[in-house]
Amino acid sequence: MARGWESKAVADQIEEGQTKRPQSTREITPEEREKKERLASLLLSKTRLLNQLERAKHPAHRSTLLNGLKAIEKEIEEMS
Repeated sequence: MARGWESKAVADQIEEGQTKRPQSTREITPEEREKKERLASLLLSKTRLLNQLERAKHPAHRSTLLNGLKAIEKEIEEMS
């Protein structure tokens, strides 16, 4: 008798879980996904440039890295 009660409770939990999923998840549009991916890419590029900037010794190289960093930060700001 206890097994029957447990299996009923499990079945109720499964059913409840299935009915809640569609309500809580919202599909994102392709434009939103693309924007999110672009932002992630820009943040990775910014991190890479900052790491390179820490190691750069030559002034011309540092200047190029700083210009790239400014451009990326501007684009990130425009997206936000």
